[in-house]
Amino acid sequence: MNSQNHEHEKSNVQKVSTTVLITGANRSIGLETAKQLSQRGLFVYLGSRNLAKGEAVVKELADQGFNNIKAIEIDVTNPESILAAKNIVEYEQGKLDILINNAGILGPQPQTAIETPVVDIKEVFETNFFGVINVTQAFLDLLKKSDKPRISNITSGLGSLTLHSDPNWKYYQVKAAAYGPSKSALNAYTIVLAYDLKDSNFKVNAIDPGYTATDFNAHSGPGSVESAASFIIKHTLTDENGPTGQFFSNDIEDEIGISPW
Repeated sequence: MNSQNHEHEKSNVQKVSTTVLITGANRSIGLETAKQLSQRGLFVYLGSRNLAKGEAVVKELADQGFNNIKAIEIDVTNPESILAAKNIVEYEQGKLDILINNAGILGPQPQTAIETPVVDIKEVFETNFFGVINVTQAFLDLLKKSDKPRISNITSGLGSLTLHSDPNWKYYQVKAAAYGPSKSALNAYTIVLAYDLKDSNFKVNAIDPGYTATDFNAHSGPGSVESAASFIIKHTLTDENGPTGQFFSNDIEDEIGISPW
């Protein structure tokens, strides 16, 4: 049994052509994205704050035939956790091709600008904004070793200042004083990051998977996790002529889905 387990573990960390890290991937959109990328033959590190939960998910996936997904512990608010994850990826793969910054929290509800405590806003920013920066900066040197490095920052339509200022927007009434601004800040960071890497082979984009039915929103969204994951992948697995520094949304009803900032 121990030998079999060892061989199984060994098979899960084989070096492959394309390696992906998805933070917050043990459920919902992140999990579905991991599954769809795995089906395409990519090796996926399924990021989870709790390693046991992540490993339990991966075991279920393995039983379903997904054999190129490995759980990795990563808490985007904890620099030591991020460094440990980075060291694992570096040891096992030597590089990282795709980073999908998916981990995010909604924060306590409701979130009015008048009454939401600053401590609650800071907590949301720690994960949704500063956490993305923590992970991105830590993994940047491994991404630079890739021939086609991609960074996808998973955002929200609630981060669009243009849409939020439009009374005719279908989600105009949905205001969240912590969550929305955290995604606006993430969008702004994405623009600067894409600019800093514009003379390289990086593609850096903000991707809104759309209002999706998940645990995140008590399954109130009209979209499916399958559609959300497919949209993320569409705008992540781009070629050398693909866009960078863009904001794509699955809620924008046209073929490309470019959202106003």
